[in-house]
Amino acid sequence: MPRRQVITVIAIVIGAALSATPVNPAQTFDHNYLAYARVLSDFLVGHRVDYKRLAKNRGGLDDASEELSAVSAVALNGWTREQRLAYWINAYNLLTLRVIVDHYPIQGSWFSVYPRNSIRQIDGVWDEITWQVGGRTLTLDEIEHRILRPRFNEPLIHFAINCAAVSCPPLRDEPYRADTLVAQLADSTRKALARENWLQLDGNTLYLTAILDWFSEDFVSSFADEIDTERPEGTRALLGLVAAYGPPEAASLTRVRTLKIRFLKYDWSLNDVCGN
Repeated sequence: MPRRQVITVIAIVIGAALSATPVNPAQTFDHNYLAYARVLSDFLVGHRVDYKRLAKNRGGLDDASEELSAVSAVALNGWTREQRLAYWINAYNLLTLRVIVDHYPIQGSWFSVYPRNSIRQIDGVWDEITWQVGGRTLTLDEIEHRILRPRFNEPLIHFAINCAAVSCPPLRDEPYRADTLVAQLADSTRKALARENWLQLDGNTLYLTAILDWFSEDFVSSFADEIDTERPEGTRALLGLVAAYGPPEAASLTRVRTLKIRFLKYDWSLNDVCGN
């Protein structure tokens, strides 16, 4: 066979083999999260979720979840820090929607200390129910406490991840994306601190969400040095955070030595459009 014909045959064989090879969805991952974006656009109403309608029309949510599940650990490790951080934030929020829809309507015991419709009525919601994500089998707690918090050293994630409660930071109306992540986190932080269930000022007392009480240590390295007082570093960290991202009136008082910090009661009611 002439050399030119041989080359042509080889090219045809290689082309056929490549076209027959299935494309790994993790290698063509949509970092704009368009499937998840459609879910947010269709079912997020203000700061609440229309869970009833989402439960009846969950196809898009399941598709978006499958996209996350298709990402392998090898593919994930090849991404930039911002791509990985956006992935894990979106995974936490999307899987929280999934677990609510999987158990909706939530009707817990009348004798519970939590609201009957609370996510806390779902047994094992954070530490037993597992998800295939990032090439691993993980719980929501593991995503938050073994990946997001220790690996990324980004305290503003506490204004981004949503646990489906009224007192959680509002679920953003768009996915987090690597190219806009810094601006999105800053914007989510400012918007959360502008809400009364996250920050209130009463005379010389600053009332903050209980989340900042639970995770104050996460803010120390980034914000404690912003406040030059003899207060404990955890307190200085929260004051530094408010100075940087809080409403102007509260931010202006963060260096007043007599300002006290107290924490608001956490409302675990479901962030459902149907109300508490």
